[in-house]
Amino acid sequence: MRTLNLGILAHVDAGKTSLTERLLLAAGAIDELGSVDDGSTRTDTLDLERRRGITIKSAVVSFAVGDTTVNLIDTPGHPDFIAEVERVLNVLDGVVLVVSAVEGVQAQTRVLMRTLRRLGIPTLFFVNKIDRRGARPRGVLAELAARLALPVAAMGEVTGAGTARAAFRPFDGGCGPELIDVLALHDDALLAAYVEGGPPVPPARLRAALAEQTRRALVHPVFFGSAITGAGVAELMAGLRELLPAAGGDPEGPVSGAVFKIERGPAGEKLAYARLFSGTLRVRDRLRLPGGTEARVTAIEVPSVSGAPGAPGAPGGPGGPAHRRPGPARTPHPPGAGRPSRPSDAGRPPGAVAAGQIARLRGLDAVRVGDPLGEPPPRAGTGHFAPPTLETVVSPARPADRGALLLALTRLAEQDPLIGLRQDDARGEISLTLYGEVQKEVIQATLLDEAGLEVTFRESTTICVERPAGTGAAAELIGKPPNPFLATVGLRVEPGPPGGGVRFRLEVELGSLPHAFMRTIEETVHDTLRQGLRGWQVIDCVVTLTHSGYWARQSHSGGVFDKSMSSTAGDFRNLTPLVVLEALRRAGTVVCEPVHRFTLELPADTAGEVLPVLARLGAVPRRQDRGLIEGEIPAARVHELGQRLPGLTRGEGVLETAFDRYRPVRGPAPARPRLGPDPLDRKEYLLRVQRRV
Repeated sequence: MRTLNLGILAHVDAGKTSLTERLLLAAGAIDELGSVDDGSTRTDTLDLERRRGITIKSAVVSFAVGDTTVNLIDTPGHPDFIAEVERVLNVLDGVVLVVSAVEGVQAQTRVLMRTLRRLGIPTLFFVNKIDRRGARPRGVLAELAARLALPVAAMGEVTGAGTARAAFRPFDGGCGPELIDVLALHDDALLAAYVEGGPPVPPARLRAALAEQTRRALVHPVFFGSAITGAGVAELMAGLRELLPAAGGDPEGPVSGAVFKIERGPAGEKLAYARLFSGTLRVRDRLRLPGGTEARVTAIEVPSVSGAPGAPGAPGGPGGPAHRRPGPARTPHPPGAGRPSRPSDAGRPPGAVAAGQIARLRGLDAVRVGDPLGEPPPRAGTGHFAPPTLETVVSPARPADRGALLLALTRLAEQDPLIGLRQDDARGEISLTLYGEVQKEVIQATLLDEAGLEVTFRESTTICVERPAGTGAAAELIGKPPNPFLATVGLRVEPGPPGGGVRFRLEVELGSLPHAFMRTIEETVHDTLRQGLRGWQVIDCVVTLTHSGYWARQSHSGGVFDKSMSSTAGDFRNLTPLVVLEALRRAGTVVCEPVHRFTLELPADTAGEVLPVLARLGAVPRRQDRGLIEGEIPAARVHELGQRLPGLTRGEGVLETAFDRYRPVRGPAPARPRLGPDPLDRKEYLLRVQRRV
C-alpha cells in the first residue's frame, strides 16, 4: 500500500477546510458534509476554530484512494498561524494549494508558493468556488502563471462558471491543447517533437511526462471545482494518486523522523505526532532526542484505514451508498476509497511504525515540536518563515493565578516553539512573542477553555535586536581583584556578517582549558547575548575567547575536595556574563528594528491618497508602476497599513508583506526591561549570584 502525506494549503477563506470535508465524503468516509459555518467540520476540532470558521492547528485524517493511503493534513490559512504551516511542510510528500476562483491569487498564496518552490515540494492547484458569482477560472489560471511565475497546466475546462450548474470537464485523454508547450521545457524528446512538427504525441506519453515533472515540482497541474457542490473533486482525487509521489524511505535504515505536532491527553500526558522518514520504530525502542537525552516509546498509534468491499463506508457496506440515510448529494468516490481515521479517535496500537508513515507516539515527555527523532531528517529543524516580530504582556485576571498561567503558557510553548516566553519576576510580568493580533484571541480562548484562566493583553510592541557597533574586549584574571571567581576569561566582541547569528571562536590553545569549562564559556556567551546593552537579543557578532585559565582540582590532606581552592564550571558560568557584557559595552551596540518588504496592488487612481499614508507610516517605496507599489515598511506599522488600506483603495487594494531585514532604529533607541541578575550592574549582580551559589 502506497502512502501519501498530503498538505492542504490556502489563503484565508479559499475553502480548504470545506475541500477536506468534500474529499472525505468522496472517499466514502463520512455520511454528510460538515459545515465551516455551522462548526461541524471534522478537522476543525478546537472550539475557537468552530466559532471563527478558520483553521488554527493542523489536523490529520487518513483515507484510501485505490492502492494509496492518504494522510491528509489540513493547515491554517491565516497568516498569524504561519508557524503551524511551517512545521507541517517538513513532513509532506505533496501539497494541494487552494485558490478561490473569485478572489484569485492572494498575498498569502504567494508567500506559501515561494516556500513550496524553495523546498521543492510537488504541488497541485485546486481553483475552488467555480459556482460562486463572480468566478473567473480562466482569469485565475492566467494569474497563477503570471503572478506566481509558474509553469501551470490546466487539467480541464469549466462550464457554467458562476452558477449552481458550474462543472469541471477534463480534457480528452487528460491532456489539454497547451500541455506539450509546458512539458517541452523540461523534456528534450517532447521539445524535438514539438519543434519538428511530427505526428502528435500520444496522450499516454504526455500524461507520463506530466506525472514525472509534477513529482519533480517542475510543473503544477491545475484542477477546478467546488467544495460545496463536489464539482471537480473526483478528478482531483484521481490526480493525487497519479501525479504526486508516494512517501519513500528505507524501513531497514536508521530511524529518522520529525515531530510536527504535540497534544495533551486526558490525563495531561504528552502525545507527539511524527513523520518517519527512515527506519522502523517499535514500542519500547529508545530514541535519541536533541540535547543528548533519550526517551522510550511506550505506545504507537497510526491511522487505520477501512474501505475494503463490505466495510463501513465502502460501496455495499453499512453506511455506504446502498445503506446511506437521506442527506446532501455526495460525489461518487473513486474505487477503493475508504473511511478515514485520525490517530486520536481510530488509532490502532500496531507496535511499530515504518518509514513514510505518520504516527502518534507516547512516552516522549521531553520532546518538543520540531525535534528530530533519531538521525536528523531532511528539512527538519529548518525555519522556512520569518520569526515573529511582535511581543505582548499577558496578565491573569486574578493575580493569584499567575503561577497557573505560567504553567499553562509553558505547555502551549511546548506545542508551538515560536511562542517565546519571558518571565520578569521583578515586575511580575509574562511576555509572549506573536505573529499577529489574531493570535491573542486564540491564546486567550485556549487558556480559558483548557485551564479556566481569564487573561488580558497589553498592546503589542515590536521585537528589536542589537548589533555590535564596533570592537570591544575585556578580561578578568584569576586571583586578581576585582575578580571574585576562580577563573580567567577574556573575550573580544566584534561585528559579524548579516544573518550570521553569534559565532564563538578560540584564540587560545585547545588544551589550555578542560573541555567542560570551554563548553560552559561558549554556552554562557550565547545565553548572555540574549539580552544586550538595551535588553534586546544581540545578533550578527563574533565572540573570540582571548584569555583562559583555571586552578586545577585541589584536595585537603584527607583527600576531601576543596572547592575554595579549585576552579569549577560555576566559576566560568558566573564570570563570563561580566566579561562579555563589558566587552559589548566597549564595542557599543546599535538597536535595529524589523523591516518588511511589501508589494501593494491598488487601483491606479488611488495611489495619490496611499503614498502620503505610506510616508507617514515610515514606508519607503522602491518601485512604483501603474497600480503597483513596492518598497519596505517597519514591521510595527504593517498592521496599521493593513487596517487603513481598504478605506483608501475602495476595498480593492491587495497588500503582501514579508520579513526582509533589520535596520537601525530611527530616533531614540527603545529599551527592553532586563531579566535576572544584571551583569551591567556589577555590585548587584555579584550579590545575587554569590547569594545563589
